[in-house]
Amino acid sequence: MTGNTTHRFRNTTILTVQAVDATQVVTSAEIDERLADTYQRVGLRPGLLQRLAGIRERRWFPEGYSFVDAAATAGAKAISESGVDPADIGLMVNTSVSRKHLEPSTAVAVHAQLGLPSSCQNFDVTNACLGFVNGMELAGAMIDSGLTDYALVVNGEDSRAVQELTIDQLNQPGTTSRDVIAQFATLTLGSGAAAMVLGRADRHPEGHRLVAAVSRAGTEHHELCIGSNEGMQTDLKGLLDAGLQLSKDLWAEAATEFDWDAGMSRYVIHQISQVHTNAICEALGIEQDRVPRTFPDRGNIGPASVPFTLAGQNDSLVAGDRVLLMGIGSGLNAACLEIAW
Repeated sequence: MTGNTTHRFRNTTILTVQAVDATQVVTSAEIDERLADTYQRVGLRPGLLQRLAGIRERRWFPEGYSFVDAAATAGAKAISESGVDPADIGLMVNTSVSRKHLEPSTAVAVHAQLGLPSSCQNFDVTNACLGFVNGMELAGAMIDSGLTDYALVVNGEDSRAVQELTIDQLNQPGTTSRDVIAQFATLTLGSGAAAMVLGRADRHPEGHRLVAAVSRAGTEHHELCIGSNEGMQTDLKGLLDAGLQLSKDLWAEAATEFDWDAGMSRYVIHQISQVHTNAICEALGIEQDRVPRTFPDRGNIGPASVPFTLAGQNDSLVAGDRVLLMGIGSGLNAACLEIAW
């Protein structure tokens, strides 16, 4: 694949993937109610979040419970389920978009909460909503190369603060319909956490092997979606169009080496909205009944959405199933990663 990354894994397997749900349900109807005066003033109909995005509700963590707490909880759950001694974990990668400050890394706070050994290297990998898949790729490369035997990839996202702030901003007297549409993506976000333990396949034949990954960059589109702790400004149509084109380009080039258009048991796509999910399935010829959905009642949980959705398939996947993780991150970057379950 000219100018792009194709990587085949040799000896990396997933021992477990676990999700942690946020506890407070926040319906789209509740958000509509809080924005009712603004909608009326700017001439917008309520119900856009459910009617257009297909998001009925999302979750928030309780006040005082941070995304670090969530990532650490998911990490502890994954370590326990994997049966791996925490002392043997040589790498911990935090992939959360959520962060309080520029330094130190969020990884150090998660590492400390988990009580991982000082021999466990830890750092952040942030790449918008593609971060967790990138963390898996990096962990797999380090396991394959012999740099570590076990790796933990974690993610925790909390949308409460940015959504509360966005609702307050949109309720200001000077808000226009353009402001509402530009901030629409912020209101689709959700909260949650996920974690995965990976190890050497030659030691764990019971695991789920990483097969290969392909990525493609379209960084000329890096201004279409810009987020901060104060909100997100998004060109919704521009982002959808550019993301679809990037995905189609990746898909066409990957077809020379991989049969991802057939034979897959699940396509675990980054959960954005029903518009994006339907569009990507149509563009790539993917059967929609093979695409599990968490966005209707969890929203877009950022980088956590792919592993969160995958964790929900644990009980229905069987040995021999093929799973393709698929994501697009603001910037733009796109990636696919195949798992042999």
